[in-house]
Amino acid sequence: MNILVLNGSPRPQGNTKHMIDAFCKGALSSENKVDVVDVCRKKINGCLACEYCHTEGNGACVQKDDMQEIYELLKNAEMLVIASPIYYHGISGQLKCVIDRFYSNLYPNNKTNIRKIAMFLASGSPNQYEGAKFSYEGDFTGYLGLEDIGIYTNYDKNVLENIRKLGERL
Repeated sequence: MNILVLNGSPRPQGNTKHMIDAFCKGALSSENKVDVVDVCRKKINGCLACEYCHTEGNGACVQKDDMQEIYELLKNAEMLVIASPIYYHGISGQLKCVIDRFYSNLYPNNKTNIRKIAMFLASGSPNQYEGAKFSYEGDFTGYLGLEDIGIYTNYDKNVLENIRKLGERL
């Protein structure tokens, strides 16, 4: 399976990265292909709401920044993993820009092979996840109809082991 992991953490060795590493270890042991994009290291602008993508752009965004790399990876991805620290009850701003830019490619019709999704969240408090979960359920499992593979948080018992096993099962 081709898996695209979007890392929304600016910390190169933070909790989010540890979750991604555990997942990759499991997924790669089961011969999956995994691409990890550290979106905080990319230059990706927010959506301009110009509608170019749905008019003369025919699904292509008018902006030519590092999002082009992610659009290429989305073409072959069969599973998407959204990984982020919690910032103000939601995902990081850098990752939010990426997801907003999915508009040209995934909305109103999913033009990719993505059928499954998972989310890895890290927070300093166990009560901060609701905003991110709301977006995940509304946008990805609800609107796009992707199969929910699970939401994992750093407050889950044995989260790294559970995420590694998730990768192995794919």
